Amino acid sequence: MDDLVAALHRAGVPDASSTTLDRALYSSDASLYRLVPAAVARPRTREELLAAVSVARSLSVPVTMRGAGTSIAGNAVGPGLVLDTARHLNRVLSVDVEARTAVVQPGVVHAVLQRELAGSGLRFGPDPSTHTRCTIGGMIGNNACGSRALGYGRTADNVAGLDVVLGTGEELSTGARSVAGDALAALTDASLGHVRTSFGRFTRQVSGYSFEHLLPENGRRLDRFLVGSEGTLAVVLEATVELVEDPAATVLVALGYPSMVDAADAVPGVLAAGPLIACEGLDARIVDVVRAAGGAVPELPRGAGWLFVEVGASSASEATAMATRVAAAAGALESRIVTDRGEQAALWRIREDGAGLAARSLTRPAYSGWEDAAVPPERLGAWLRDFDALLVEHGLDGVPYGHFGDGCVHVRIDFEFDDGGARFRAFLADAASALASHGGSLSGEHGDGRARSELLPTMYDEQSLALFRAAKAICDPPGLLNPGVLVDPDPVDASLRAARPVARVRPLLALAHDGGSLATAVHRCTGVGKCIADNTGTGGVMCPSYLATREEKDSTRGRARVLQEALDGSLVDGLSDPAVGEALDLCLSCKGCSRDCPTGVDMATYKSEALQARYRGKLRPRAHYALGQLPRWARLTARMAPAANLALRAGPLARLAKAAAGIDQRRGLPKFASRTLRRQAAAAVTGPTTGTATGPTTGAATGPTTGAATTAHDVPDVWLWADSFTDHFAPETGMAAIAVLEAAGLRVRVIDESACCALTWITTGQLSAARRIVRRTVDTLTPYVDSGVPVIGLEPSCLASMRSDAAELVPEAGAVGSRMLTLAEFLASLPTWTPPDLSGVSIVAQPHCHHSSVLGWETDEALLRRAGASVTRVGGCCGLAGNFGVEKGHYEVSVAIASHALLPAVRQAPPGAVVLADGMSCRIQLDDLADVPAMHLAQLLASHLPPH
Repeated sequence: MDDLVAALHRAGVPDASSTTLDRALYSSDASLYRLVPAAVARPRTREELLAAVSVARSLSVPVTMRGAGTSIAGNAVGPGLVLDTARHLNRVLSVDVEARTAVVQPGVVHAVLQRELAGSGLRFGPDPSTHTRCTIGGMIGNNACGSRALGYGRTADNVAGLDVVLGTGEELSTGARSVAGDALAALTDASLGHVRTSFGRFTRQVSGYSFEHLLPENGRRLDRFLVGSEGTLAVVLEATVELVEDPAATVLVALGYPSMVDAADAVPGVLAAGPLIACEGLDARIVDVVRAAGGAVPELPRGAGWLFVEVGASSASEATAMATRVAAAAGALESRIVTDRGEQAALWRIREDGAGLAARSLTRPAYSGWEDAAVPPERLGAWLRDFDALLVEHGLDGVPYGHFGDGCVHVRIDFEFDDGGARFRAFLADAASALASHGGSLSGEHGDGRARSELLPTMYDEQSLALFRAAKAICDPPGLLNPGVLVDPDPVDASLRAARPVARVRPLLALAHDGGSLATAVHRCTGVGKCIADNTGTGGVMCPSYLATREEKDSTRGRARVLQEALDGSLVDGLSDPAVGEALDLCLSCKGCSRDCPTGVDMATYKSEALQARYRGKLRPRAHYALGQLPRWARLTARMAPAANLALRAGPLARLAKAAAGIDQRRGLPKFASRTLRRQAAAAVTGPTTGTATGPTTGAATGPTTGAATTAHDVPDVWLWADSFTDHFAPETGMAAIAVLEAAGLRVRVIDESACCALTWITTGQLSAARRIVRRTVDTLTPYVDSGVPVIGLEPSCLASMRSDAAELVPEAGAVGSRMLTLAEFLASLPTWTPPDLSGVSIVAQPHCHHSSVLGWETDEALLRRAGASVTRVGGCCGLAGNFGVEKGHYEVSVAIASHALLPAVRQAPPGAVVLADGMSCRIQLDDLADVPAMHLAQLLASHLPPH
């Protein structure tokens, strides 16, 4: 490994590494397979990519190409040198609108190319569900298709030319004559009859090598032959792709059927009503997962299986007329024509997240492996019936979905691997035989990879297999390009990641959804890579640090891979290994992945557990004692807050305090409130119904009453929870909330007892202490929520902690947190409450990341719009995230995160716009970086109350 990396450095490839961290990050893709590479290189130029291939050839090291690492078949993992093109080789080099072509580097992301084409009326046709992060090079490797290949064709149909280097070292452009091109043409001519009858029988026959493109009547298209060869014949240096016209108007038709099989039976009739852009199948169980997680699901027609059919035309009326014809011909239980772009996007988002959602839709974890089979569309219903019977025969279950208009079915199956993969292998063998009887293709778009290459003899005869071997010998005689795939394949049950034994780590957090197993939890990550996409445009949060650094180690997926390796122990030596620390260092504990990841990875929770294990019985970083126990210091400082504030603003003392606390010197120190919320509320009593209370007790005659009260009249209409941050740093938000609630005619009291959610202890992995704190808080708050009087929390991170993190430590905390409300939730529940008039008010809102991810900000947004405000919601995280952005070593990344979405939104806001940020962290970040005052929702509403 050291020799390989040294040789790469000498050859001018500086971004090459064989560190434990890099090898762990690239040991898996989105498949079931794990192969630890010898080294990883991330070439920055075409010349560096050529140099890396040359070095590997000179040292006889295998080469595996990787784009986004979203391969489901194991095409992007290998034992030698992994070349990551997404990191640097990711530019659109040119666009020719008149010729309808674009020239791109192999690592350019599909969505980036589409953005470059915005306004031109053109698009790159194929669009896999991973289009927000998959690369064009990866699409070329697998002959990717996606939902709209029905209308626009596969990747092979949209390639105009390739610049490649073969395994022989020959560099060529596919439009020019070459030694390899001549040899492949001669190979095809020697078997013309066989190629014409065995290849290209239907559009989704993409398994093996696509020899039909080398036929003379098809123009001997070497470029299109190389598409789908999975990096086994050539390395793509540059690609010229064809572009198609984007329709002016599109309409989605949702068709409901009793089952997915019934939906499949309807496909031929639906296709006959075309032309169609897309015809997708979706199972009700996938939709149920979205609903259970609180996701948005637009109205769907009656049924347990649906077809989503997209039509396009030059006008909305023409598209609607086409959609009406499709609905009439579909034979569905019910249909719905969806013209609203927002609803269309929400439905397509569910379909795009299908792989991750399907993995969570069964009682056992569901996996890829048999993921991608395709049959001629007229055989789809019969194939699904046989496939369902096969699942039952093997004691398995699966959720089908996919590109039904093309006859391509995706499915996640609840395989078990406790036998090392024997039952997995047996099912794949039987499924391949059954598929062959329907004239199907093992792969319909994802390639054969390690998951299906060994099964190719069930689909192709010996003459076809001989052609594959001959093509490999022409293009890659040393066999160094992606070995183990397609030709001389590895067994389908070799190197199965899910079959590896893992260390039993007993977590302090409950991890209830994963049976209390940290190993099960970190293996939720299937590698689909939504965390390496920019999710902020749709209000998503995941993954803020990756958007700042673009480093795989800073993605949710990368961290999950390192944790998986740590629990296996063969590469990464347990949770205390430095590789784990490096991977987790820039995790903000934002909880974004807990909502945005289709498989529900919760890296914030796993990080807490890893920190607990790493520092158990050891000295911790200074920031853990200072920032990680901030509520404790705030309580101790409460009585001398003015003096403390004055001292901490003196230059030398401030610098000393920051150094002692592990705070970056460029950060301001939070200002302690001169008087806490609880003290202010007590002093601001305007009548017998406002102030503090010592806690509810239950009286047999009068019901719940406050501590000193003896009559039910003294019981308030609503309690305010004085969380640590609101109480000690932002009491003004609590006082504003009191004003809003009293204006609604309610009696308000502030809970006087200290009740901390322990969030700062949890995020720094001080879980034993956190559990003790949470238990005390549960004892304190339970009587209040049990009294039936609503309890409101104002700091989103604290309330979110009670509903999630604290509940993982003390299950009873979840029962308490679930019965506490945000201010917006409470106000929205009041049937007669009318919000203050916010007409003409422009709002730029930065929901706290925990608010978005755990609580949900939709109620707040609806309330603001109901009040008449114009709302711009900023996606992503502010970058401060509690202690993260304050700690020494995180400042640059914190600023970069804020600069991605928040700061541009604030700077582009219209004059006089209100910046809304309920989270204390978000307000501090805005004040620190933009000198922008931000308001809490309570303050905004209070400032617009009508005069008394």
